[in-house]
Amino acid sequence: MGEAFTNLQPELVWTNFEKLTQVPRGSGDEKGDETREGISRFMLRWAAENGLTAAGDEPGNVLIKVPASPGMEDRPALALQGHLDMVCEKDEDVPFEFKSQGIRVVRDGDFLRADGTTLGADNGIGVAMAMSLAKDPSARHPALELVFTVDEERGLTGANGLQPGFVTARRLINIDSEEEGHIFVGCAGGADTDTLFPLKLTPLKPGIEAVTIKLTGLVGGHSGLTIHENRANALKTLAALLMTSKRSFSLCKLEGGDKHNAIPREAVATIAGRQGLAQYVGKLVKKFMPAFQREFSKTDPKAEFIITPAAASEGLSTGHTKRMLRLMLALPHGVDTMSRDILGLVETSCNMARVRWEADGAHILHSSRSSVESALARIRERIACTGLLAGAKVFPHEGYPGWQPNMSSALLAKAKEVYARVAGKEAEVKAIHAGLECGIIGMKYPGIDMISIGPDMFDVHSPRERLSVPSTARFYAFLKELAAAV
Repeated sequence: MGEAFTNLQPELVWTNFEKLTQVPRGSGDEKGDETREGISRFMLRWAAENGLTAAGDEPGNVLIKVPASPGMEDRPALALQGHLDMVCEKDEDVPFEFKSQGIRVVRDGDFLRADGTTLGADNGIGVAMAMSLAKDPSARHPALELVFTVDEERGLTGANGLQPGFVTARRLINIDSEEEGHIFVGCAGGADTDTLFPLKLTPLKPGIEAVTIKLTGLVGGHSGLTIHENRANALKTLAALLMTSKRSFSLCKLEGGDKHNAIPREAVATIAGRQGLAQYVGKLVKKFMPAFQREFSKTDPKAEFIITPAAASEGLSTGHTKRMLRLMLALPHGVDTMSRDILGLVETSCNMARVRWEADGAHILHSSRSSVESALARIRERIACTGLLAGAKVFPHEGYPGWQPNMSSALLAKAKEVYARVAGKEAEVKAIHAGLECGIIGMKYPGIDMISIGPDMFDVHSPRERLSVPSTARFYAFLKELAAAV
């Protein structure tokens, strides 16, 4: 085992997790190619090497069947479900290639983290625990179906591709939650929207000065799990800075953000104007930062604007520049409404996730979530109307369903009972403002009894992702007891 994993218990879990960190598994890359095995084929090979029956499907999902422990053959089968892909985010100054390198894991006190990248504990640790339970000589369980889906992080497309009969168990534990001691029984649905702002670029006049303004150092994070913390969005912040300018300029480029479910941590713009622009922008930043720090000092204390000379030959007119910046400021981001039913739960939100400056225009991607179908439709319509008013084209994407709580679930009752016995305290039953595959699985297999659980993780979908070592050990003990009891 690598240094970060030395002496960690339970050894089987950490051994399996370490193996997963060394297999490139970015969303959409699970099948690998002719030169790389890919995580889907890795799991099929792992099953074969351990004498287990396995099958894959067209999207790349993997199903592994595990026989029941002696004496438990008459119990109904139990599915353990997680996703194979991970969000691939890194700090800009970190040289790393997700398609060819394994994650560099670091031990940091009671946590594991990665060296400048996402760790992939979301959802690698859930997959590792399912693998471990299948081969743990001390575990007792009914027949297991290990259901490993692909491309969860980009839009749950693996779960969407599940076919009738692929999963036969009528009880399922999703191991993709991130708070030990919480049992999740519901989640938000969601959908993306692409707003295409036309770019009418014209040649710049001779003698202009161009500068690049980069915003870096923001925390970012999961756009469902941390949206309520009001962390700064790099795209919104950069647009806000540029809109404070009293001097006219031409916007030559503006980009930032990456994954639809990650709050943007960095953004960069190139602008052009009359001579002295760099000095003027420096003063603009100096004036802007005190107010920004008062608002975001607790969430984003390391925010920094970096100004460098640039070369540019064309850009938007002054009027078109203002129109795009106004559009970016007008489009919604953050919490829209809180739940009326569950205290502290976000009902509806959206994330301005990414801007890409391309030949056909500036693509502004939004990811919207809600536990109420009509509210989700309403905020998506708000995005569309805002874009249309600015002269943009709007392309709504297909969404995914939410997961409605079933408080009379037999699996939930057993999980609460076992957790109280193992932990000596009551579990908290909650819904989550994030997309879990349970919503789609419930649609694909009507009537299936489901819960979602997991160990403590923090700042997932960002390079600050951390997995709690002691929580992982406690959680695995609980999972073993639950599998033996159902």
